[in-house]
Order: sequence, then C-alpha cells, then structure tokens
Amino acid sequence: MINQRQVVDFALQRRALLAEVRSGRVGSYEACDASPYLLRAAKFHGRDGELPCPICRQEPLTLVSWVYGDELKHVAGSARTPEELARMAGLFAEFTVYDVEVCRACHWNHLVRSYVLGTGEPAGPRRTAGR
Repeated sequence: MINQRQVVDFALQRRALLAEVRSGRVGSYEACDASPYLLRAAKFHGRDGELPCPICRQEPLTLVSWVYGDELKHVAGSARTPEELARMAGLFAEFTVYDVEVCRACHWNHLVRSYVLGTGEPAGPRRTAGR
C-alpha cells in the first residue's frame, strides 16, 4: 500500500476548463495540446483510465504519473508505472508525483492530482567533496 501525502486534486480546475471549451470561450485546439513526449509516455508508461475523453469521446483517457524530487537525480522528470512508484516509495525519503490524464486520439491532457510519496524519513547526511 502506497501512503500518499499532501494530495492536491485539480478536479475543479479541470471542470472550469471543460466549461470554457464547451461554451466556445476556449478552443479545443488550446486544450488539446499534449506534447509528443507526453503522448509517448502515455503509450509506454500510462495506465488505462475509467473515463472517456471529455473532448472527443473516442477512447478512454490514459493516466501518466510523472515524478519530481531532489533525491531522484536523473530520474526526476520522468514517467513511471504504478509498480515503479511503489518500489520508489520504499527507496526514497520524499518525491512528488503528478498524475496527468491524456487522450491519445485528440491530445487532450490535464493535471489530475499531485501527491507526495516516500518513506518520510529524512535522507542521511549529505557528503560534499570536502568530507
């Protein structure tokens, strides 16, 4: 079981953006702007969501989890599967996960939630070149 902390849900922001698109104040081309890197991450690291795309309704959304944190070093800023997140949660003291929903058909994407994972224990003393 992964212990999520400091969870932030972006459902209200998502709902507001979809209302803007449906009213015509925001064009779908502005909301459907997933980068090729995000689309590739969705293909290889994403997991199937339960909801259809709110824009095109052609296929279910894909959820992609991105990890960031000082302790992660070169892994920071990469997409990870749920299995990798569970393993990382036991290895690192603290890192932030951002879950993004992506439609691989129309390129809709939106930040769904963010949360902190990790052991919660402070990392050991940092060594410098002088010590």
